[in-house]
Amino acid sequence: MPPKLPVPTYVMQQRSELMDFHIRDARGRPAETAPHRHEYFQIQINLGGDTQQHIGAAQRPFTRRTLAFILPHRVHVIPHPPASDFVVINFSQTFLLPHLDCDPMDLEDVSIQLAPELSPFRFQEHLDYHLDEQQFAKVMGLVEQMRELDANRGFGSREMLKGLLLQLIGTVCSHYAEPLRQLAESNAAEQSRRAALGRMSDYLRRHIDDPDLNLPKVAAATYLAPSYLTHWLRKEVGKTFSELVLERRMHAARNYLLNGSRPVGEVARLCGFADEAYFSRRFRQIHGLPPGQFRRQQRDPDTPQAITLQSPACRAGAHG
Repeated sequence: MPPKLPVPTYVMQQRSELMDFHIRDARGRPAETAPHRHEYFQIQINLGGDTQQHIGAAQRPFTRRTLAFILPHRVHVIPHPPASDFVVINFSQTFLLPHLDCDPMDLEDVSIQLAPELSPFRFQEHLDYHLDEQQFAKVMGLVEQMRELDANRGFGSREMLKGLLLQLIGTVCSHYAEPLRQLAESNAAEQSRRAALGRMSDYLRRHIDDPDLNLPKVAAATYLAPSYLTHWLRKEVGKTFSELVLERRMHAARNYLLNGSRPVGEVARLCGFADEAYFSRRFRQIHGLPPGQFRRQQRDPDTPQAITLQSPACRAGAHG
């Protein structure tokens, strides 16, 4: 089920005591019960209480001795049952990857050869990082050292914390090396992004008549952060959200006008325009004719005005 609006975005100051790294357990703060996102990295470790995690559009089991790796800005929630126990590790991008000059929105495109520590985060929607007793005991030993260092910060503590964090990530990467390699080779992150854009496109098609269609609503319905959706549209489609919606509405309007006899006011409503005059004005700006005249002239191809609305390729075909 899509998250309810609005989906909050947390920054490190809101959820952590320090800006670079913070580790806590279930007693430090209750689990978040609604979909949310944050500007930092997060690792959750399930110490007890089987549940499921919802990350993006994926839903995966989150059982005891399972770790969840969550990228910045990824919509997610783990509904922990009563009496469950868990550890949360929050850390900034500059803490984990000080050498990587990369927008957080583009982390999924970073090669694992360049930043192998990103691997479990990038492919969380495809894998369940469940450890056996021995591996989990090793991870918990690292966690206890992190807790001690984070509670008693001193000179050199930051570097030691980062070393322990990399050991934890490396333990999981070592255990899941083969599936992580296969996912990297299959461009799973790109496929996930295209699937998300496909969900957005389908949502627009089914709700193009909604006059209140907006970026936050569509992002929530397709399990994306608005900033992520905006970034991906510019990168993959080369358009803003508003440009894409207007393009879809004009396409729907042309279909209604040319394949039926609905009044212009009804066409406007079916395309998400509450005001017929505004619809007619935008239609004329794009097509050079008001909707009614567009319909009449396109249905009569012998008129000069109709011919000018065809593309050069169509005109060449018509005269060939």
